[in-house]
This record gives sequence, C-alpha cells and structure tokens, in this order.
Amino acid sequence: MANKKKQQSNAQSWQAIGKVLKFISRYRLLLFFSILLAGVSVLLQLYVPIVFGNAIDQIVGPGRVDFGKITGYLGQIAVLIALSAAASWVMGLINNKLIYQTIQDIRQRAIRQIQVLPLSYLDSHSSGDIVSRIIADTDQLSDGLLLGFSQLFTGGVTIFATLVFMFSKSVLITLLVILLTPLSFVVAHFIAGHSYQMFRLQSQTRGVQTALIEEMVGGVKVVKAFGYEGRASKRFAKINEQLQEYSQKATFFSSLTNPATRFINSLIYALVALAGALAIISGRLTVGGLSALLNYANQYMKPFNDISSVVTELQNAAACASRVFELIEQEPEIDAVSLTGKEEKPGLTLGAGTVRLDHVDFSYTPDKPLIRDFYLTAKKGMRIALVGPTGCGKTTTINLLMRFYDAQDGDILIDDQSIYSVNRSSLREKFGMVLQDTWLEEGTVRDNIAFGKEDATDEEIIEAAKEAHSWDFIKRLSQGLDTELLADSLSAGQKQLLCITRVMLVKPPMLILDEATSSIDTRTEMLIQKAFDKLMEGRTSFVVAHRLSTIVNSDLILVMKDGQIIERGQHEDLLAKKGFYYKLYNSQFAKLA
Repeated sequence: MANKKKQQSNAQSWQAIGKVLKFISRYRLLLFFSILLAGVSVLLQLYVPIVFGNAIDQIVGPGRVDFGKITGYLGQIAVLIALSAAASWVMGLINNKLIYQTIQDIRQRAIRQIQVLPLSYLDSHSSGDIVSRIIADTDQLSDGLLLGFSQLFTGGVTIFATLVFMFSKSVLITLLVILLTPLSFVVAHFIAGHSYQMFRLQSQTRGVQTALIEEMVGGVKVVKAFGYEGRASKRFAKINEQLQEYSQKATFFSSLTNPATRFINSLIYALVALAGALAIISGRLTVGGLSALLNYANQYMKPFNDISSVVTELQNAAACASRVFELIEQEPEIDAVSLTGKEEKPGLTLGAGTVRLDHVDFSYTPDKPLIRDFYLTAKKGMRIALVGPTGCGKTTTINLLMRFYDAQDGDILIDDQSIYSVNRSSLREKFGMVLQDTWLEEGTVRDNIAFGKEDATDEEIIEAAKEAHSWDFIKRLSQGLDTELLADSLSAGQKQLLCITRVMLVKPPMLILDEATSSIDTRTEMLIQKAFDKLMEGRTSFVVAHRLSTIVNSDLILVMKDGQIIERGQHEDLLAKKGFYYKLYNSQFAKLA
C-alpha cells in the first residue's frame, strides 16, 4: 500500500510539472535564450580550470616559473569569469520574466475557470480554499519554478559539458565518475517520493487554515456575539498543529537530500584524487591535469547537489501545481461558452413571458430528493408567490429558474423555449433578481447601482433610487453617488435598498424577489412594496416570502413542503380551505386555539 501511494505521488508530481511546462511552452523564445545563456555561462566557467591547469604547469620548480605566461593565463581567467557572470545575470532576468509570465497565465486561467464553474462546485468548496489555490499555491509554484529553472538549466549543461572536458583529460577517471553517478539519482528519487506527499498535505492544510481565518474574520461579529472565540481558537490551533506536523515532515525528508548527495560526491572526489595520483606516478597525467580533473569532479557533482537541494522547492511546487490544476480542470457549466471556447447556444428570445416548469425533479445529493414532479405555468404578468417552511425548496426553485443548478428530470420553458437549449447569459438577462443576501463591490455607489446597466445616466440612477426609496440615505453620504463603499460602509437594510435600486434601474422583463425586503424597516417596506407592485405590472414575477402579508395580492400562491406543491390558489381561497397555508398565515397574525 505504501509503495502504491508513493507511485501515485510520483505520477501526480510528474503530471503537475508536465501541465506547467505546457504553459511555459508558450514562451519558447525566452526558453531558448535562457538555455543558450546557461550553456554560454557554463562553458565559460568550465574552461577556467583548463586555463588554470595550464598556469600551474608553468611552475616547473624553484627558479623555473614562467611568470609572463602565468600572467596571460590569469588575464584570460578574469575575462572568462566576467563574461560568465554577465551571461548568468541576463539568464536570471529572462528566467524571472518567463516564470512570472507563466504564473500570470495560470492565475488568469484559474480566475476564468471560476467564472464558468457550476454553483454546485463553489457551494461544496470553501472560498478560503479556492483563494488559497489561486494566491498562496501559485506563489509557492513560482518560487519553486524560479529556483528550479535556474538550477536545472545550468546544471544540465554543466553535467554534459564537464564530461566532455573530463574525457579530454582522462577517459578512465571519467568513466569511474560516471559509474558512481547513479547513486545520487537513487538517493534523490527515494527522498522526492516521500517529500511530495507531505508537501501536498501541507498545501491542503494551508487551504483549510485560510478558509477558517476568512470565515472567522468575515463573521467576527457573529463570533463575538455567540462567544465563539475560544472554540475558534481551538479549531485554529488543531489545524495549525496539523500544518506544523506536515511542514516538519516535508522539511525533514527534503533536508536529507543535500547531506546524502554530498557524502556520495565526497566519495567520488576522493576516488578521483586517488586515481589521478596514480596516473601522475605512471606519467599519464600532469599535476595541472589532475588539478583540472579535481575541479571538474567538483563542477560535475555540484549540479547534483544543487538539483538535490532544489528538490524540496520542486516537490512543493508540484504539490501546489496539482491543487491549482485540480481547480482549472474542473468541468465547467455545460454552456459556459464565452470563457471555454465551445460553440455558443442561441440566445433566449422573449415573447409573452410565459414560464412553465414541466414535471421537474431535482436533488442536491442523489440520496436526498428535494423537488419532485414540480409543475407550474406562469403566464405573462402573473405574480407567483412561493411560501412554505424553511428548507421546503422555495429558493431551490429560483435556482432552477436561473440555471444556477440544472434539473435532473423534466424541463423548464420560457415562451416554449427550453432554458437548457439557450445560453445562460441570455436567460439571466431576462430576470431581475433581488435576494435576501446582498452583494456590493468595492467601488462607488454609482458603480454598484449601475452594475446591470453600465451606460446609465445620473438622472436614471437618481430616478431609480427614488423609486427604491434609497435616495434619502444616498444623498446624505459624504459624496453622494461618488461615495466609495467598503465591506461595512452601509447597514444591511441600506445594502438591500441598493440591490433593489439596481433592479429598478434595469426594469427587466421578469422579476425574482427572494425575501427582497427582509432587512428593511416596516414603513420603508410598505413604500417599496408599492414600487414593486408598479414594477411588476405586466411582468412575470416570482416572489419568495416568509412574511405572508407581502404576498396576499399575488395572482397565484404556491404552498410548498418537502419539495412539493401541497396547495395552490389565491390568498382568500387558501384561507377558506383551512389547510397548511391557513395555519402558516394565522401563526403570524393570530393565536390558534
């Protein structure tokens, strides 16, 4: 089992690196120049020992030193080192551009993917974990690639070129070095297989930790109100301990690489010195030649040391890359066309505005059915109210209408066009939606109101604000429509008023109101309700409400329970039946006997 996990880890590691290389391949020219400069830098460095060995050979004995030639050789060495350093510096600049451009592309791809992922994926993954993948994991990936590329390019060229130079000095000693080389690979491979799994667990735990921090900071008022600080700290401490454990194990395994490979390299160096000394005695090698060989032995093994030390970063980068690509490779919404490049479905053509749900079945999980055999026909201008206890499927029905989720069975048609045969954007353009949960972006009040109509004039925005009864508080803000909004700039009621103003500005052909006035005071709610009544005239509207007083004038009230419609009709008719709706209504306005 352990071997199987190790093999899977190695496979995942190589797959992740392969996917990154596909992004890097877009910048082939930069890659070519980086490899070219790496070769130039290494060849210049490797020629230095030959020149240095020639200089040593000019020292024959006491009084027999050719200082003129030695000075010339030292000058050559200085020029070679300067040119090598310049090539390395330019290569570093190119590698920086190459890696950061690649990381930018990966992040942009991940962000585009989020736009087309189904809501079911986003609902099942914490926002903190997703943020961690796009920010923290890509940062780790860039660090690993930057260090890895610099070492791998120069290391690969160094190993090849060093062997060529060593063969020119001594074939037997070079073959001895090559025969001992695989020991370094065996050690590095063993350690890499163990460290990858730990780095992956480290990355996953960091995502969980980020999600918890975001949750606690974002909901700090709720945390304090319910005295949850202690339990939040304990949850964080537990996750932090796990992160510490995985980080320590990952670091421990990866830290074994350098000393293990250095031991093997020292052994090779000693054997080269011994073999070289014997070759000098037999007259097959000069002292300068042995000096060059020892230098080359160090140069040859140095890339293995460097690459082995980089294994830590590369394994961490591979683990982070696999998490990022898990997000990128998730199946998008079936017709999320604009960002996936697939052929786009036709747009929805709106006629009378008749909406029909034709025997729809839906469940969030296969073992827990929710919506069953839901049938409804809403003609143009009808006001449909959905009422019932919490969890009965009201908001789920709205999600199906907007195609945030797709039904497992049945069909939903608008003017006899299946919503599954048209693209989602054209469908959602036809609905104006105000939810209980509000959403504002960090920007001006004007930006937030004109979110659905970017070309709206100030006059149109002010008119919509007056209809939504939000103009009173907007004009009292420090800069009116130009006031910059932050996360907690406004109260919950003011945020909801701005969301209502958006709909008033756009005036869409169909409306969805899901507890649209839940955070607004009673007096303002009555005024907004009148504005909604005016807006809903001639528009097909769906209203989800717990306060039944807001839906008594609806054309059709659907009473839902456990995902099914158990009663339907108008307010007075449903009260006369004295069924479930009767009990709901009286529980709000009167005490039952």
